[in-house]
Amino acid sequence: MTLKLTVENAVQAKQEIEKLETQGYSRDNIHIFAHFKERSDDINDALDTKDVGMKEQGFLESMKNLFTSRGDELRSKMEATGLSKSEAEEAEKELDKGRLIIVAHH
Repeated sequence: MTLKLTVENAVQAKQEIEKLETQGYSRDNIHIFAHFKERSDDINDALDTKDVGMKEQGFLESMKNLFTSRGDELRSKMEATGLSKSEAEEAEKELDKGRLIIVAHH
């Protein structure tokens, strides 16, 4: 099961991640997305969550993302975690507003 949450900031993200852990989600399966890569990296590092990588996306999709826009990259990564194409598009709109998206999966 894939769960998507939208939060305003890293403090709220931390609270939601703690709730997800009590529900049985592992931090290895919790991903935080932000519109700006640096913000995403900083939050993932601070909260000990994982960026979506080759494991979730596969080699070819990971390589393709090196040459695409940030929006395309984010949608691709969110789809790799279990969101549908339309869910990923809606989530990207939230990212454009400065919010954070948390995706957790078992």
